Amino acid sequence: MAEGLAARQAAVAILGAVLGEGRLLAEVLADPEGPQAPLTPADRARAQRLALIVLRHLDQADHVLTPLMRKPPPRLARDALRLAVCEMAVDRAAAHGAVNAAVEIVRRGRRTGHLAGLVNAVLRQVAALPDPFAGLPPQRLPQWLRQPLVRAWGRPAVAAIEAVQAAPPPVDLTLRQGAVPPPGAVALPTGSWRLAGAGQISALPGYDAGDFWVQDAAAALAVPILAPRPDEVVADLCAAPGGKTLQLAAAGARVWAVDASDRRLDRLRQNLARTGLAAQVATADALDWQPPEPLDAILLDAPCSASGTIRRHPDLPFVKSAADLPGLIDLQARLIDRAVALLRPGGRLVFCTCSLLPDEGEGQLDAALARHPALRVDPPQARGIDPVWITPQGGLRLRPDLWADRGGMDGFFIVRMRLS
Repeated sequence: MAEGLAARQAAVAILGAVLGEGRLLAEVLADPEGPQAPLTPADRARAQRLALIVLRHLDQADHVLTPLMRKPPPRLARDALRLAVCEMAVDRAAAHGAVNAAVEIVRRGRRTGHLAGLVNAVLRQVAALPDPFAGLPPQRLPQWLRQPLVRAWGRPAVAAIEAVQAAPPPVDLTLRQGAVPPPGAVALPTGSWRLAGAGQISALPGYDAGDFWVQDAAAALAVPILAPRPDEVVADLCAAPGGKTLQLAAAGARVWAVDASDRRLDRLRQNLARTGLAAQVATADALDWQPPEPLDAILLDAPCSASGTIRRHPDLPFVKSAADLPGLIDLQARLIDRAVALLRPGGRLVFCTCSLLPDEGEGQLDAALARHPALRVDPPQARGIDPVWITPQGGLRLRPDLWADRGGMDGFFIVRMRLS
């Protein structure tokens, strides 16, 4: 097989699963029978990287390709064309390699072999362009998501968010106290460490010793805002994959990590073992789970649209829709009510979502305070918080564009409440 063809062929198949079948990228990559499964680790990594590039630049690729064809070709040919265009425009890959691979992928397709000549001709025209994406705006969010974000934050902020989402994000790490950061890591104002071009995380110095774990800097703020104290009994509801559980345990709290997915909790258990930290792990629906002792504090990172994580998961706009929102908003409210019922008097609750939508953040807080008059908001206090991030209600609103010059951050809403 020609050099690089296996990874490119797998990337096109991954795109077909996401764009054609509506499957989440993480689900496709975790599938033991997925298109990348038979590849070498290096080719698997390359296939994933190529698919991510296309998902971040689909609009630009289609803008370049559409005038060059009378009608859109079948899915496989279209995705092979998109991949080749993105390789040339973003990766600056050699045109002959990208073009020849796309032609070969289309030639091998069950229903696309007759389109090999068309693909070759179209891509030769693209290859003649000095900069195929010159002057094109970053990929826009889908209308169902963009419209409410424009209403909430304004067009300039949304355009800035889209610009941040167009670039591969750096890797953020949370370090154990006293641990040495890996070479090249840069300290962030909030205490996280950021690595650009981190490569294989498990190969970094200190990984095997449990000195750090991967956690976006925005997500890492929820635990400092909760401010757990040694020996406090704290529940991390909806805990997987476990970054916040590790933070709570590192602070000396007695932690219950609760999640409905035992498969996702496996990763949490592995990280507990690697870091030598301790937590009680319970596979249970947070709406039904009953702690064996009164809870001093609860961290509730509720299921949500995940619209704040598109910079890391560019497949989300193509898989999720507005139809998902009502069920998620109802579930968030029920989880808040359940958390309040589990707290001892004077206990603290941090509610957070990795969402940019006010309905999943500010709106939930307003509704919770109306339902529970005994709840009071504690203003967020943690290292590195910019006062402009604090909402009038006393919550924390984080957006990808707030650290655009540093590579962005995930979008989050975080608020600490106290039960009087």
